[in-house]
Amino acid sequence: MSLVSYANVPAAALIRLERADKRNALSRALIDALSEAMTRAREDAAARCVILAAAGPVFCAGMDLAELQQALEDLARSPGRTDADIWENALRLGRLYDLIYTLPKPTIAAVQGPAVAGGAGLVTVCDLAVAAPEARFGYPEVRRGLVAAMVMPHLLRHVGERTARYLLLTGEMIDAEAALRCGLVNAVVPAEQLLPQALAWAQALAEGGPQALARTKELLHAFSRQALSVEQAAQASAAPRLSVECQQGLRAFFAKQRPPWVQ
Repeated sequence: MSLVSYANVPAAALIRLERADKRNALSRALIDALSEAMTRAREDAAARCVILAAAGPVFCAGMDLAELQQALEDLARSPGRTDADIWENALRLGRLYDLIYTLPKPTIAAVQGPAVAGGAGLVTVCDLAVAAPEARFGYPEVRRGLVAAMVMPHLLRHVGERTARYLLLTGEMIDAEAALRCGLVNAVVPAEQLLPQALAWAQALAEGGPQALARTKELLHAFSRQALSVEQAAQASAAPRLSVECQQGLRAFFAKQRPPWVQ
């Protein structure tokens, strides 16, 4: 079964994460599949914008921590092996975020359930976001000994530094209404209205000239350019993954225990 589905709907390409059995966690394969789908939408003349949705009750649980743990264990068991895979995996996700953020066509996230860590990052790189009441948002990376470096600039643009500090430093989750109040999403609608609302926005976006929309997005990007490059942000995200603290955090997460730094 494909990890990502692609369908043409009125005025848009509907791209759906289809890894519901794994809470749509961002594995290497899913990142690659989503990158391919976004590239396809960019070249699709029938798609005036892109709607990003997800199957199952969870929008996206973030990075596939089981895959990360396996990669770290493989590295530890092979003294001659380099950590290049860890760095490359971080860069793969960073490039996906940049692809979505700089796509010349408007993007809409339709969030039906929890969007966590890298999954919340997917929401922030989209131009618009609509959420169901069941949606939750959070960045619990620090609780695993990780750093949410790649999503920081996108989160800051939406919610400002005070809220970003709260979310990134505490790792607490917020509900859909709180996300609406702080500017993380544009609207909260009943679950059955989620896709209709996204489609209504797609029709409104199609009223704009394609070149005008693309140029507007270019200027928005230029006016809010992040301090770090995609590569630098990926490095900042990858480095903590190689730390003892991260390894302790992952072991505690999978054992459903508190990490050693929590008294």
